[in-house]
Amino acid sequence: MSIVIVATIRPRPETRADVIAALERVIPRVHAEDAGCELYALHEAPDRLVMVEKWADQAALDAHSRSDAFRQLTADLDGKLADRLEVHTLDPHPAGTAQQGTL
Repeated sequence: MSIVIVATIRPRPETRADVIAALERVIPRVHAEDAGCELYALHEAPDRLVMVEKWADQAALDAHSRSDAFRQLTADLDGKLADRLEVHTLDPHPAGTAQQGTL
């Protein structure tokens, strides 16, 4: 079963553009390099950035957390965040149609 991650990133206001640029650099790498990546998508709100991720399994997620791309992102975000990353692993709760009721 796939694993869904929601990571909330709260950049300091003066570093928001830098944080977005770092994420824009890493996203194509993760899509291309991280086996088992089913979704790695950036979303925005005025006070936060949210990554919605879907991984084929725990092994794929574990490999991502050790990847060069993830290490680079961690380094690029150092000192630019107003708060720690907030990361949640979510369990699916299917409802409605198969296509619309789950990620």
